[in-house]
Amino acid sequence: MDAIVKKMPLGPQAGEPEDDLKRPTREEAEAAVRTLISWAGDDPTREGLLDTPKRVVSAYGEFFGGYDEDPIKVLERTFEEVHGYDDMVMLRDIRLESHCEHHMVPFLGIAHVAYLPRDRVVGISKLARVVTIFAKRLQTQEKLTAQITGAIQEALQPRGVAVLVDAQHQCMTTRGIHNTDAATITTRFVGVFKEDADYRDRFMQMVHGPRLSSS
Repeated sequence: MDAIVKKMPLGPQAGEPEDDLKRPTREEAEAAVRTLISWAGDDPTREGLLDTPKRVVSAYGEFFGGYDEDPIKVLERTFEEVHGYDDMVMLRDIRLESHCEHHMVPFLGIAHVAYLPRDRVVGISKLARVVTIFAKRLQTQEKLTAQITGAIQEALQPRGVAVLVDAQHQCMTTRGIHNTDAATITTRFVGVFKEDADYRDRFMQMVHGPRLSSS
């Protein structure tokens, strides 16, 4: 087991329990949005912006709903009746929508997740759910990749986990250098995927290979 990944904090902040984080009230959050509107140079009391604070706060509730969910609990229900299956389980092209913690603007992409079961498997939809839970938090792509890997490793104790995230960051495309073509790719391998190049190669081939099933 990769001890570094196992110790990767899965909550909002390293070393700080989520229960200790005091959230502002909805009214306080809406007031903060009005302040930002004023700072941007507009009038939050004009007709077109009157309901904007409510809409923004509601949108934030959706964007960052991952703070209210526990990825380990999502992975708790497993199945041991696998009839000896011990090869790779992979879910690829998982759509993800997250927000950069540095500028609070979106980064959008896909994740590919695989693991080698030891004696149990999990429903494949749960893998996608774990990706979504971590994506719906303020993130860096590097941390997101490590957290997905760490949660699967901790919950399932498989022989190995592999994760690849391929995303475009609007902090690069809509501000700063305005590079609209750059994509960021991050990977994390633990267990046999880290130790055995053949498994890593198989994973990468499956990531980039053609779909065998019809849509």
